[in-house]
Amino acid sequence: MKLLSRGERLPLAAHAPDGVLQAGLSARGLALDFACFALDAQGRLFDERYMTFFNQIATPCGGVRAAQAGADKDGFSFDLARLPDGVQRVVITASIDGGGRMSQLASGDLRLLGGETEFARFAFAGPDFGAEQAVMLGELYRKEGQWRFMAVGQGFNGGLAALVAHFGADVAGGAAPAAPAAPAAGLEKRVGQAAPQLVSLVKSAGVSLAKVGLDGHRARVCLVLDISGSMSGLYRKGQVQAFAERILALGCRFDDDGEIDVFLFGRDVHRDEPMGLDNFAGYVGRMIERHPLEGDTRYGAAMQAVRRHYFPDAAGAQRSTPCRAALPVYVMFVTDGTTSDQPLTERQLRWASREPIFWQFMGIGKGKKSKNKRLADFADADFPFLEKLDELDGRLIDNADFFSVASPDEHSDAALYDLLMTEYPAWLKLATQHGLLG
Repeated sequence: MKLLSRGERLPLAAHAPDGVLQAGLSARGLALDFACFALDAQGRLFDERYMTFFNQIATPCGGVRAAQAGADKDGFSFDLARLPDGVQRVVITASIDGGGRMSQLASGDLRLLGGETEFARFAFAGPDFGAEQAVMLGELYRKEGQWRFMAVGQGFNGGLAALVAHFGADVAGGAAPAAPAAPAAGLEKRVGQAAPQLVSLVKSAGVSLAKVGLDGHRARVCLVLDISGSMSGLYRKGQVQAFAERILALGCRFDDDGEIDVFLFGRDVHRDEPMGLDNFAGYVGRMIERHPLEGDTRYGAAMQAVRRHYFPDAAGAQRSTPCRAALPVYVMFVTDGTTSDQPLTERQLRWASREPIFWQFMGIGKGKKSKNKRLADFADADFPFLEKLDELDGRLIDNADFFSVASPDEHSDAALYDLLMTEYPAWLKLATQHGLLG
């Protein structure tokens, strides 16, 4: 059995020629949570499903699994041949479960086993660290077609969020965000009990929020869905249901009541029951049974209904003074085409700029042709009117963002949540400066 020092490397071919091995983990003096990150060639998480921890115990391919290893109750089993070619590194990490610093750790071990035989061990202890809250213990990596192991022992002051930054995340402001607060961990456990299918989504949303310093942020979340007839295929294939679940996960991060408000619009506007952890399964199908798809598409009417729901005094004219609230409203507005009430839509967005509402528009597909000749300058765009709204003049502050997708599932969970946070953090600062939030 080989004792490894920090930075030492070990080829695995002689010990695990088939790529099957285990890593046993133990710690004394601190309670630690262990996780594995499968990374691509750029050092970024390969896919949100390739983070393995207590609430997500295996990768989709089965190449990494949280499992007892020998005498260690904590650990991971690896079948490296199952990992996709795009996975170049698998990093084993530890973070403090609760308060404390890594310097308080009495001792710990990472043991590598082939079958039941221990062939290498990396020991770590408090004197190796300072005020760090997380540590990268070791990594399995590919080199010249073979897998090797390196003992790392690198600590991170910012906890898990700093580890995410180290794995290639673009952290806003150039500094690693603080470690996720204890309520976030409690949220994941609660979601794991009520809706285990959503755990991965909630975790992915949390990573994206941490990147922009919003891991402890609170907001109300509203999903606004186009129910015009052209959306029928997306509803029938379950793509709208899947997308709604991704927004529900964001809502769980923003608001601990585990619900999001839902509005539907076509020719008319309908406010359905909130979507939550207790009713999300099959939610969209039931909703469409109650409100069948309609002709026409009217953004403005939907926006007016949303504004009046959150701010009942929202009238048909611009406010003379900004509306102030304790919590902002994040609106996810989904459509596959342009609107027939463009003037009303523009007025609604201008008037809403004096309210603590942020509008995130997402266009699906190529969009339906606009008959409004005033938009001729945007004729080559997939969603000319939504692009115009994104740059609309006459607003107190920029209160909207827009992107388009070929289908609701075009982006991975991680990429989608990153997109949803493109302009929202900057809007929060402006909204605070202009007295909309407090």
